[in-house]
Amino acid sequence: MKDIVIIGAGGFGREVAWLIEDINNVTPTWNIIGFVDDNKEIQGSLINGYPVVGDIDWLSNQELYVVNAIGDSIVKKKVLERLNESKNSFPILVHPNVVISKLVNIGEGSIICAGNIITVNISIGKHVIVNIDSTIGHDAIIGDFSTILPSVNISGYVELEQCVSVGTGSAIIQGVTIGQNTVVGAGAVVVKDLPANCTAVGSPAKPIKFHE
Repeated sequence: MKDIVIIGAGGFGREVAWLIEDINNVTPTWNIIGFVDDNKEIQGSLINGYPVVGDIDWLSNQELYVVNAIGDSIVKKKVLERLNESKNSFPILVHPNVVISKLVNIGEGSIICAGNIITVNISIGKHVIVNIDSTIGHDAIIGDFSTILPSVNISGYVELEQCVSVGTGSAIIQGVTIGQNTVVGAGAVVVKDLPANCTAVGSPAKPIKFHE
């Protein structure tokens, strides 16, 4: 069994612990040491039976398997940059019931939750989260640090650049590119390219604000 810690003790962190438990039920692989979180108020406490063992500074001096369960793409990237010089490793976690072809490339640290269907010739970058009950079509490219929230449908030849967040229940039609750091709101329908650094909502999805 390999020792693993989960960055982020919030809701998604608890779901990732459950995902790891489900992996272990099929193939015993991981020993969950606990959560890592910068919230000083929860240090040493138990969350769903697992302790909060330290903060990111503590983790930077460890040599463990680590998975980042922070949903916000930009925050997730910033936290991982603090670990660039560490000796930690970042495994890929895929729930046992995911339907996925052998023609999918997945980068280190990515999390593929239960109920997803991921078809063929797809590239999923580093530290990507694909939450429950989503579909990703052929030839899609999912950029590093992106987060796909539950029940999202991504069609073929879609490209999400780095740090894109796609809200719950959204749909992206074939061939669309979404620029880096862009947030797609819940329930949006994306029918044309979206620029970088914006928040887009609606059907069809349109930018409503831009941010750095």
